[in-house]
Amino acid sequence: MRPIAVSLGDPAGIGPEITGKAWADRDKHGLAPFFAVGDPNALAAVWSGPVKRIGSPDEARPVFESALPLLAVDNGERTRPGHATAESARCALDSLEIAVGLARSGAARAVVTGPVSKSQLYDIGFSHAGQTEFVAERCGVSRENAAMMLAGPTLKVVPITTHIPLRDVPEVVSVDLIVTKARAAARGMTRNFGIEKPRLAFAGLNPHAGEFGALGREEIDFLEPALAQLREEGFDVHGPFAADTMFHAAAREKYDVALCLYHDQALIPLKTLHFDEGVNLTLGLPIVRTSPDHGTAFEIAGQDRANPGATIAAIGLAAFCAEQRVLYEGSVAA
Repeated sequence: MRPIAVSLGDPAGIGPEITGKAWADRDKHGLAPFFAVGDPNALAAVWSGPVKRIGSPDEARPVFESALPLLAVDNGERTRPGHATAESARCALDSLEIAVGLARSGAARAVVTGPVSKSQLYDIGFSHAGQTEFVAERCGVSRENAAMMLAGPTLKVVPITTHIPLRDVPEVVSVDLIVTKARAAARGMTRNFGIEKPRLAFAGLNPHAGEFGALGREEIDFLEPALAQLREEGFDVHGPFAADTMFHAAAREKYDVALCLYHDQALIPLKTLHFDEGVNLTLGLPIVRTSPDHGTAFEIAGQDRANPGATIAAIGLAAFCAEQRVLYEGSVAA
């Protein structure tokens, strides 16, 4: 079985520490073999566990039981935890590029991407909204046909718009965008989670889902036509619902994934429920890509305070989804 590639993210952030801690807890959580991709000096600065450099993913499995396998990427300077630089951003981008390439080539069964600083990446010319869009582009998938899912033990959410100002959301949302993201979400639930006909619930944009137009018309003009089209295509869709009633325990039992119209509408409930377990999963790709659903946390880097829970969950989910895809592709082929 091929190993999972884990890019360390920005070497000045907590990515190296939580990856090392995840390896240390590998047996406790039953983690599949993985190898790190990133700066060896950054890892040594924050974690004292055993590390063994490898030259290719094929070398990772024999090493995994006794040391964290590392495919080294030179940072170009000595990393100081908590002090991001242009060089650390370049190292993060190089590590991401290599890890994604290994997954695309089949050398790695999945890729887990460590946390990066978008502002630092933008400063070195990074032109994508985030890692999700970068990975999609590298896989030859348009931004519209990929979807960002945030997954926790009791909730999965898909934001239909992601890293844009809130004031721009009503201008960006369209029937076509909602339908495209919903298709990606439904097919992703089938390919990655084995749910043949997932139940999709949609949050309204406005308070009380617009109150029949009294508090806004986005639900009438965009959501309801989109849901009607999706029903005609055979998808199991419900809503639009008032967002403030969608995320309590009883409501969550009635759907498999919630689709929300803007970033915080999706991420606030997910992070409230599963802050240390939340995983970012990109749907619509030919590869499995997950990421811990938190940032670089520069303020605690190097202090041995970072919780590896989300990284452990991301590695576990990557392995699970890779296995589900094998089952799905086998059933489709049959």
